[in-house]
This record gives sequence, C-alpha cells and structure tokens, in this order.
Amino acid sequence: MPNRRKILQILAGLPVAGSLLRGNRVHAAEVAPASRAAAGRDIFKELGVQTFINGSGTLTMLSGSLMLPEVVSAMNAAAKHFANIGQVQDKVGERIAQLLKCEAAMVTSGAAAAMTLGTAATITGKDPAKIRLLPNLAGPQREVIIQASHRFVYDHAIRNTGAKLVEVEGKQQMEDAINENTVMMLFYNAASRHSVSREEFVEIGQRRKIPTFNDAAADVPPVENLFNYTAMGFDLVTFSGGKAIRGPQSAGLLFGRKDLIEAARLNHSPNGDAIGRSMKVNKEEMIGMMVALELYLAKDHKREWEEWIQRTRIIAAAAETVPTVKGETVINPGPANHFPGLRLIWDQARVKITPRAVTEALRTGEPSILLSGGNTLSVNVSMLEPGEAEIIARRIKEVLQGAV
Repeated sequence: MPNRRKILQILAGLPVAGSLLRGNRVHAAEVAPASRAAAGRDIFKELGVQTFINGSGTLTMLSGSLMLPEVVSAMNAAAKHFANIGQVQDKVGERIAQLLKCEAAMVTSGAAAAMTLGTAATITGKDPAKIRLLPNLAGPQREVIIQASHRFVYDHAIRNTGAKLVEVEGKQQMEDAINENTVMMLFYNAASRHSVSREEFVEIGQRRKIPTFNDAAADVPPVENLFNYTAMGFDLVTFSGGKAIRGPQSAGLLFGRKDLIEAARLNHSPNGDAIGRSMKVNKEEMIGMMVALELYLAKDHKREWEEWIQRTRIIAAAAETVPTVKGETVINPGPANHFPGLRLIWDQARVKITPRAVTEALRTGEPSILLSGGNTLSVNVSMLEPGEAEIIARRIKEVLQGAV
C-alpha cells in the first residue's frame, strides 16, 4: 500500500481532492485551536457508548469499516467550504466513472438507497410527472423480476418504489415473466444459488430490452469485481462504500448506464419532490467516497491479503499454546465478505468453556473485543487495526487458559 505522504501527493494533484487539501492548509491556523479541543474529547466515553476491537467484520450494525486518515482529512477539508451539491455530485460522479471505467456514476446513501434510486430510474426515466408521483403511479403496478433464490431482506429497497417483485426459477420462467409492466431485473450477487447465471441474466435482459441491476454491496475483495459486472453487461451495479472500500459507512456507489444514472439523479436529493429526497448525501460524504475509492484502487491488494493471513497466524500461535486448541485459517469463498479468518476449536472436556462463553468474556473484558461465536470461535481479521491481532491473541489465550 502506498505510504501516506505519497497518497497525499497523489490526492493533491487531483482536481477536487487537491483543491480541498490545499484549502485545508490555508485555513489550518484558524481552526487549529478548535480542532485540538475536539481531539482531546472522548465523545463515546462522555456518551457512555462502548467501543470495541472489531473481530467480526464489516457489519453495518458494528459501524462497517473505519475510514482511512486520508479520507477523514478530505472530508474535513470539504466541510470548510460551501459548494453546490449538484456540481459536487457531477464532478465526483465523473471521477468515479473514470476510475471504474463505466459510463456514469453517483454517490448514494448506501447500497440500499442505490437500489431504490436505480429502480426509480427504470420506472420514471426523466419524466418529471412520474418522478413527483412515485411510488403512487397510475396504471398497473410495475414489476421487477428476481430469482426466488435471490429474495433477501434488502429487497425492501426495491419495494419502496411501489414495484412488485416477481419471483422466477430458471431461464424459461424468467422469459415468460417479462411483460409490458416489467421495468427491471434484479440480480443478488451474493446469493448462494443462481437458477440463472449472471451471463444468462444479462443476455435475457439485453435481448428483451429490460434493464438489469446487480446488487454487489459487500462483494469486494477482489478489487476486480468493481469492474466485472458492468463489463459483463449489467446496466446498473451497486457497492457499499463503507465496507472494504473504507469510505463513509452511510455512502454507496451506483454506476452503469448513463441515462439511468441521470434518471436516478433526478429522483435523488437535492430535488425536493422526489422519492430520494430523504436519501440525502452531503458533500463531505461524496468527497470521502471518491477519495476512499481512489485509495482502494491504488493499494497493494496482494500485500493486504498477506497481512490478513499473518494476523490469523499470530492469533492461532497464541491460542495453540493452550492444550488441545487448534487454529485453522479459513477463506470465505464469497462473493460477499471474501476475507480470510481464523477458526479455533478445542476439546471442551479439557478446556472447560464454550465458544459462546469465550465470545462473551471477550466482549465484556477490557478492551472489549467482538467476535463471532457458535460451535467454533471465529475471528474476522479484515477490520483489525495495527497491534489489535496481538491484543486478541493475548486475550483469547488468557480466557482459554483460565478454563483449563
């Protein structure tokens, strides 16, 4: 991964981020006292909010991921200036589309909002009357085709538009389900089973002139997935911004066909009478998302993967000093949450504690550590900060040794 000085030099050369960073230096003397005062506060402690070491991964309820310092710096710089939100979205979208080698892009308030806005775009196009009326359009209910095995809790974001989800199994049912009310076909990329493959899905959509949408929210790494699905022919794709890309947790990416992105923009804030008005994205999040994507694409992904593997080894080595404990590095096959992790097992007749009890002891200990516990003890190492693997290793060893 490039060092911080080099990254800041890269950012300084970019049209938007560079001007913001330069502006940040100009005003540094004015804001320094306030910044130091804020930095000295432990806000979470004041509020009584428990912070923790995250050994569970990029879960939304656990804050997703932590933004890199360069992202925070760019957002802070953006916060010091007024700017036209539409222009920021235009310029940021152009930059992101350039980075992702696609026609157009926009920053949304997470991948769920991207799903709502993308669906709205296929229903309304650029028709201002339809945009104002959505989700209560006159006439028959609009339909979105989805494989039955792809139904998931987040498809509520599609139903927000008033569209009806039509479940199908296999190519023939998909073909038969398409009619004059069909506005879109939704593909859930992380589904465990596909009765219609990605390639077949795109082929049907293109032949029948129905826009196809791929929800790939948590599906990096590998980094190539950011390019694979538009290259495959999907009209719209979304990724979460606040997971492995490490942008603002409330941000997401929607990208693909230019006319559909333009229609999604019309359905979005700051437009007032639009379904996406409540899905506002501020300028700081747009800039932060752009910078996070730049950093993610520039990093050494092979080196990062090796660092993750090394973390599993550090924790396993400590835990295995306790009798009967065995550690195994496990790779989540993906496409969602494709990270290496550690699985620990032991003979509970000799080490008299369950994985759930270990998880609870770590959660309530100091520092608090959140892991996944079931029949085995699992550690997701992707979100650990430097030095935290060693802390987890020490605490797991202590808890297990105490049960011998």
